[in-house]
Amino acid sequence: MTNTNDTLTLEQRKTIYRARRGLKELDFYFSPYVKHAYLAADAAEQALFGELIAQEDPDLLDWFLYDAAPPNAEWAALIAKIKRVAASADNHG
Repeated sequence: MTNTNDTLTLEQRKTIYRARRGLKELDFYFSPYVKHAYLAADAAEQALFGELIAQEDPDLLDWFLYDAAPPNAEWAALIAKIKRVAASADNHG
């Protein structure tokens, strides 16, 4: 992560907290993204991630696990990136 806890904005802290779903299927994807990519992302991607994780768990599960199409292309691109980050983190321990 590029920022330390002391330099996180309130919105970043809220987003990181909301990313902890308590569903291992979603945490498998969100945890590595938050750890390795979220704080390095630009403000637009951080905002998009905030929008994405505000969605209902059943929808997120459909998009991440069952390859259902999310309602917009930006979310689809971010989901693909999150999946790549999670796969990379899983392969590297």
